Amino acid sequence: MTIPIPPLVQRPAWAALQAHQKKIAPMHLRKLFADDPNRAERFTLASCGIYLDYSKNRISDETMGLLVQLAEQSGLRERIQAMFRGEHINVSENRAVMHVALRAPRGISMFVDGANVMPQVHEVLDKMSDAATRIRSGDWKGHTGKRIRNVVNIGIGGSDLGPVMAYEALKHYSERSMTFRFVSNVDATDFSEAVRDLDPAETLFIIASKTFTTLETMTNARAARAWSVQGLKVDASGEQGAVAKHFVAVSTNAAEVSKFGIDVTNMFEFRDWVGGRYSMDSAIGLSTMLAIGSDAFRDMLAGFHAMDEHFRETPLERNLPALMGLLCVWYADFFGAQTVGVMPYSQYLKRFPAYLQQLTMESNGKHVTLDGRTVDYETGAVFWGEPGTNGQHSFYQLIHQGTKLIPVDLIGFAKTLNPLGDHHDILMSNVFAQAEALAFGKSEKEVRAEGTADAVVPHRIFEGNRPSNVLLAEELTPHALGALVALYEHSVFVQGTVWGINSFDQWGVELGKALAQRIIPELTSEAEPELAHDSSTNALIRRYRAMK
Repeated sequence: MTIPIPPLVQRPAWAALQAHQKKIAPMHLRKLFADDPNRAERFTLASCGIYLDYSKNRISDETMGLLVQLAEQSGLRERIQAMFRGEHINVSENRAVMHVALRAPRGISMFVDGANVMPQVHEVLDKMSDAATRIRSGDWKGHTGKRIRNVVNIGIGGSDLGPVMAYEALKHYSERSMTFRFVSNVDATDFSEAVRDLDPAETLFIIASKTFTTLETMTNARAARAWSVQGLKVDASGEQGAVAKHFVAVSTNAAEVSKFGIDVTNMFEFRDWVGGRYSMDSAIGLSTMLAIGSDAFRDMLAGFHAMDEHFRETPLERNLPALMGLLCVWYADFFGAQTVGVMPYSQYLKRFPAYLQQLTMESNGKHVTLDGRTVDYETGAVFWGEPGTNGQHSFYQLIHQGTKLIPVDLIGFAKTLNPLGDHHDILMSNVFAQAEALAFGKSEKEVRAEGTADAVVPHRIFEGNRPSNVLLAEELTPHALGALVALYEHSVFVQGTVWGINSFDQWGVELGKALAQRIIPELTSEAEPELAHDSSTNALIRRYRAMK
């Protein structure tokens, strides 16, 4: 029998943390380190190839103990097990949440609604591997007999952000004789620029849409079909055959896939227990597998799985996702931090912050609890970032000397994939320097000791006491990427569990889409439409019609 969980603000650890925050808030990291020579050793963890130094957070042993108590009082252990058991923890859609099954190895059984889903998972993986081998080897021929050299993934949201991020992150391992492009925006510029220098005879489109009805994706898919048919110079009688050789689908809707003209044998399925933002290791990752090959893709899955098992089995006080998630709760709810910066010191991870924006904000941007009550505390933070060292020359000024508290994750790798002089040592010196500067700052005494003019002294003081995590891995491999993504996935899960919200629905994206469907004919009709919106929207529509 499940023990009822009281509302968040009524849990004993919540009240204890509120009282504790008043004591620790005035303490500076300078003093916390000075008073505790073993602090750096004690507040570090390593697992799955990722080393986390969280010592430069505004915490003490008491803080972490209370945060773990809060997680326990929030039912985190039981909820982790419920997810792995395939229970319908996505309550608003009455679905299981089983992305962890996508990366489980053969021989493991995982169940949804009484059925073992693992044979189906590996059937799809094997089908993806076969297609990847045929395309990468040149055995898959297009309509004219030419091999496929260009792959264009058309999707949006989780059907785009994950594949784009993974391709860029793992470009070092990609097949460089092939070109990969990604189209998501319904702005025609996105599609036009993606295909402008491609040969239709050598181009394969992946249409990624669970329902195969997503407005942006299907609008771009129809444009792709028209571009392909025109470029291949086929008439109506040959269109179906041409489309079958240049289009594949990632979907669950075989009827719509067939209606579009794609051979359903070239449809790669994924299930409704996989949310879009958790799907990069499903069939949605087909473009990733085409780029890096089946073996590397499976290595990435092994990294995911290693972190999954760490999350499921490791006590909370030594659990990487649990601690990172609890630190997010600490700053959001007890320090009022509104954002979290994620700064990967790897150019290959340039799309990682954008990927995390959907993962974190679509998951935890919620204002009601699982049982529908309006929350009376802060939930999901705004996640953002940019690769280092680029960000240091733009927004780091605000992080260091601004008035907003912004916890930061700094991500680095001990080895570079592209050795060039001392570039990598210079890069990594900035990871360590930024963490040190954020934590300890520069005092007035230190500034004056440099002979700084009195009038300039205030401008050169760094208060410090700005929290950061440093995450280090040996090298950016497919395995490391899988572990890193899973770490953030499960951190999101921890936050959502503490806040008592559903991290696996996304009703907030629906209203705007529904209104857009109503407005489209008002923009395209030849006759002046009768408008019944608010006065501002009516005026904007009329202005647009007059200007177009």
